[in-house]
Amino acid sequence: MNRIFPALFLALGLSLGLAACGGGATGQPPLAGARIGGPFTLTDQDGRQVRDGDFAGRYRIVYFGYTFCPDVCPTDMQKIGQALHLLDKQAPRTAAKLAPIFITVDPERDTPAAIKQFVNAFHPKIIGLTGAPATIAQVEKAYAVYAKKQPPGPGGGYMVDHVAIAYLMGPEGQPITTLPLEKDGAAIAAEIQRWVR
Repeated sequence: MNRIFPALFLALGLSLGLAACGGGATGQPPLAGARIGGPFTLTDQDGRQVRDGDFAGRYRIVYFGYTFCPDVCPTDMQKIGQALHLLDKQAPRTAAKLAPIFITVDPERDTPAAIKQFVNAFHPKIIGLTGAPATIAQVEKAYAVYAKKQPPGPGGGYMVDHVAIAYLMGPEGQPITTLPLEKDGAAIAAEIQRWVR
């Protein structure tokens, strides 16, 4: 699994790199103007239909991964969960404005029941989403996320190679920044507090 995938930066364009370098000095969000996000209709961990518009007015943490991931996804989700727990205690007003979302890149195996068990292990507010493979592929494209199912191993199981990234999206669905998954939950919470108004 790749933490950073070069195609992501090609999809976002060179201007993203320049905006990210000047983001702190100008106060402009690093992903301002990037074409990331868009409408979707998926199924949550309770089997209910969920649309992107259901999150209007809330900041969204959007992470793409899969429940069968052996290492990176659970580690990243643990850090996101830690950040959410910290915000619950230290900045409840900020926490109340968040909609943390996990979107599977493995819809063939990630049923609502599998996703429910997975997301509940990290924080009760995390919303897990799945859908038909074609629908998930459209959402991946809209969010500039690379994902590719690998050939089955000797036991018949397979891995999904994908970029490990968590976006912070604004209350109107606009991209703001990526969260520092390479750091700890405290750093992620601090980055969220930097941008959530």
